[in-house]
Amino acid sequence: MTPASRDIAVIGMAGRFPGAPDLDAFWANLRDGVESITALSEDDLLAEGIGRELFERDDYVRVASLLGGHDLFDARFFGFSAREAALLDPQQRLFLECSWHALEDAALDPASVRRGGIFAGANMPAYWMSNLLGGRRIVLDADVFEQQIHNDKDYLATRTAHRLGFTGPAVSVQTACSTSLVAVHEGIKALLVDECDVVLAGGVCVRVPQRAGYLAERGMVHSPDGHCRPFDARGAGTVFGNGVGVVVLKRLADALADGDRVLAVVKGSAVNNDGTDKVGFTAPGVAGQERVVREALRVAGVPARSVTAVEAHGTATPIGDPIEIKALTRAFRDTTDASGFCSVGSVKGNIGHLESAAGIAGFIKAVLQLRHRQLAPTVHFTEPNPRIDFAATPFRVDAALRTWDAAEFPRRIGVSAFGIGGTNAHVILEEPPRTTAADGAKTDGPQLLVLSAKSPEALDTATRRLTARLAEPGAPDLADAAYTLQTGRSPMRHRRTLLRTGSGPYAEHTGESGTGRLKTVFLFPGQGAQYPGMGSELHAAEPVFAEHLDHCAEVLRGELGFDVGELLLNRDAPAERLTATEVAQPALFTVEYALARLLASWGITPDGMAGHSLGEYVAACLAGVFTVEEALRLVALRGRLMAARPAGAMLSVQAPEERIRELLVDGVDIAAVNAPELCVASGPEPLVAELAERLAAEGVSARPLHTSHAFHSPMMEPAVAPFTDAVRAARPAAPRLPFASGVTGAAITAEQATDPAYWGEHIRRPVRFADALRAALPTGRCALVEVGPGTTLSSLARAALGARKGLTVVRTMPRPTEAESERATLLSGVGDLWLAGAEVDWRALHRVPRRRVALPGYPFARERYWIEPRGGQQTAGTSEERHPERPQTRTARPGGLRTAYAAPDSETEKQVVALWEEFLEYEPVGVQDDFFELGGHSLLATRIANRLTEVLRTQVSVRDVLTHATPARLAAVLDGRGN
Repeated sequence: MTPASRDIAVIGMAGRFPGAPDLDAFWANLRDGVESITALSEDDLLAEGIGRELFERDDYVRVASLLGGHDLFDARFFGFSAREAALLDPQQRLFLECSWHALEDAALDPASVRRGGIFAGANMPAYWMSNLLGGRRIVLDADVFEQQIHNDKDYLATRTAHRLGFTGPAVSVQTACSTSLVAVHEGIKALLVDECDVVLAGGVCVRVPQRAGYLAERGMVHSPDGHCRPFDARGAGTVFGNGVGVVVLKRLADALADGDRVLAVVKGSAVNNDGTDKVGFTAPGVAGQERVVREALRVAGVPARSVTAVEAHGTATPIGDPIEIKALTRAFRDTTDASGFCSVGSVKGNIGHLESAAGIAGFIKAVLQLRHRQLAPTVHFTEPNPRIDFAATPFRVDAALRTWDAAEFPRRIGVSAFGIGGTNAHVILEEPPRTTAADGAKTDGPQLLVLSAKSPEALDTATRRLTARLAEPGAPDLADAAYTLQTGRSPMRHRRTLLRTGSGPYAEHTGESGTGRLKTVFLFPGQGAQYPGMGSELHAAEPVFAEHLDHCAEVLRGELGFDVGELLLNRDAPAERLTATEVAQPALFTVEYALARLLASWGITPDGMAGHSLGEYVAACLAGVFTVEEALRLVALRGRLMAARPAGAMLSVQAPEERIRELLVDGVDIAAVNAPELCVASGPEPLVAELAERLAAEGVSARPLHTSHAFHSPMMEPAVAPFTDAVRAARPAAPRLPFASGVTGAAITAEQATDPAYWGEHIRRPVRFADALRAALPTGRCALVEVGPGTTLSSLARAALGARKGLTVVRTMPRPTEAESERATLLSGVGDLWLAGAEVDWRALHRVPRRRVALPGYPFARERYWIEPRGGQQTAGTSEERHPERPQTRTARPGGLRTAYAAPDSETEKQVVALWEEFLEYEPVGVQDDFFELGGHSLLATRIANRLTEVLRTQVSVRDVLTHATPARLAAVLDGRGN
């Protein structure tokens, strides 16, 4: 394998470090040389239970590297109950949230990751040891087992993989201080041997208690003055800290092919161990460190002279720092004698030593320096450690921010992490290829931004953060932002679209996706919806639409004797030209067919269809009854035959069909039944005028339609036979997709679709659109999509179906009188479909390659889940010991549940609800609430079943709890057993 084929892309990252809730703040602190070590007050120490006799000792150092919000977590987002969240190690909680944000930074929806791997490590589970166990002896029972799987480091990677749905290797890595950089190395190896396609790698360290200092005892690694001073003469030790970091890795070739945003490239990595070649187990080893750096350079295939920065382990111990520089110098001197060309620094001066997360903190700092092309200063560096002769090495320490220039080589940086016990890791990073940094094509047209969240509150917060980011100087291109949100974020229940055209305000729509698959029904308008210029903007902006419209126009050229495309695309064309029946019908077919094919290219396809009069021919064509060429010739002939009939009139009547038939005059027929109280009458103009007078006298509302002929009336009879013959010659086929018949008002059958007489009678018979609409409507959640100009069928659908639950009605083109752009209307319609839960092929919407850009991550609704440490010591086996202290208050009933609260009624329901509230830690729990929606799992089901068996004195199985997943259903089953 060549070095280039081993290149790994860093495509996303996230982290939370002392003084920095996100990576923007982290870089600002690094750039400005900020030390994020906090001085602790007596009140801080006393509140953590640290006795005065301890913290008043001369060697007690009252500082800590604090991580804000370490006790907070969005339990509902990740599907944990309040009780389970309180038991879960805060390291695992933070790692989950950070992993999600890293994937968002990479614009990867976890569901889209085919084979995802996770390599990560955590510090010792101090929360378990301090707060849950509190020094008591361990008795192996259900309580201890549950605590173990929620706190032991072994479950960090597997729990994350489970929550994200990753199916690649999930490996918890433990090599002390080098853990998270070794995790990166292991993730790289998994990618190179094709065990996975995407890797999350990182580490986390959260100490409990947080606000606690330490004893700086002689001979130990702790800094006696509370400052970590890497490579400085005053460096006397380190300060241990807290933090979490995660990076997203992918094979570079795959990342470039997929259009990912490449932040940096890993050229090579290596891991080894000192073995016995050092003073002792905890001591650093020169030879091992030298070998690991040399091996990483060899794997990377780059000369040491090209590496112009190193993020060192740099713990600021008097022995460790000189050993590290000595090992680096030996490795570099293999290929270069140059001095001072390579900047060396350590993030530990800023945030302290994060142990298991130390390597990933250095790795992220290195990527940030590559991104900003600046070398961050090393905090507290004023005078070099006297044991280090920097002038004789390739290295220097920068005490101020420095521009990182590149000349002969791309910018490259090495990252080191060395673990107590001797496991060493080194990684070589390079700036991303220039092609990935180029701007995407600018797009000035309307853009659709999509956001979703698991609660309305989170959705509002996400909206505010996004719009604020897009209003900032240097905001990403709006089309790139739209693409990133559409293709790189996980779609959730509560959804919002923001449509922006030009520099105007956002048009905001909000909805809920619901449960179950959304079915889609296409509705195709008939004659009367046309207007000059319809489709002109889509033709210019959408190649798929243009391709199909142009093809239809070419086929129609021989039928019409002119290019209908020129008429359609000319907004200034005389309206009367499109009013002519022989032109209007083929023109409408052309636009509707091209629009349906455009929607299909975006992944929006119909589960059913219905067309109004002419519109049924579009449905039949898409269903395969006619080829598009046959359909166009038939529609052109249909228009000519109908236009050749004598002039007539049509009247829209607001009354039920039965009432209108009572008032009809001879020679006038009902031409359409569009809604329960909306019909159309058709016939000779004098007779229609007589009917209008009769209706007015009866107080029935009616209005004349702007039409030249009496369509779907006896006046069309002479057109039936010749059209039937033409259909027979076209040899219609059985439909491959369902659509409703406007003649019968029922689902079309194969016999009808292939019968030429059906299509002949279609000209003459009334349009039973209201019945056809009901026939096309599937069960469950459904969206009706008007595929064509205007909103006539959308209005008819609302009138015919009323406010049916789970029904969405969508339009795709403007009305003739609207000034709104066609693409904005179409995007708005697509957005409305997505709001209701439709799947959209968002990539297909973008006609040119787009960049993924950094946008605000999910606004977790973080609440405190915490079990305070136990007071005093208990003997083994006591009741207190078996049931550790719960959170003092239960969490309020969560919002967004599928069921409304219903109070328990029977005694059994009350007992079941009481146990659910105890174990799930929500209050109140309703009798229709779902066990799994509230965060239940098999282990909790086991414990509830055991307690119910005790309380009810009848056998209750785990299967009972899992199968009958609401209190009402479970109580009904238990009552049926005679309880």
